[in-house]
Amino acid sequence: MMNNKLLFGKESYDIIGAAMAVHCELGCGFSEPIYQEALEQEFMMRHIPFEREKTFKVHYKGIELTKHFKPDFVCFGKIIVELKAVSELVREHDAQVYNYLKASGLTLGLLINFGTDSLIHRRIPCTKKFDRSVSAN
Repeated sequence: MMNNKLLFGKESYDIIGAAMAVHCELGCGFSEPIYQEALEQEFMMRHIPFEREKTFKVHYKGIELTKHFKPDFVCFGKIIVELKAVSELVREHDAQVYNYLKASGLTLGLLINFGTDSLIHRRIPCTKKFDRSVSAN
């Protein structure tokens, strides 16, 4: 029997609902930092736990790189939320979130685009186990 339960279903529903509220209020046309700040406020109003721009250290062959990556949000301690404000999402946006997941060891990313008349969101799961070359700061 197949398990059709959605990975972190309630949590992702809450995050997407907050993003929809922001999009409903602001519409499209603002830059990404505006949506990021508004979504932070909405998360606080809805009591959604989050870390904004959490820093992850990246290692290459055992050497810590000087560059780090910072997803827009990590919500509930387990979901990466990456925001865009573009006219169209492209494969590179999905790849960015997927690579964040592989590197961080987390299993779900939400890619949210505020740059169109209707909010666009994608669930990006990463169920493969990878050797982590990243650590949270």
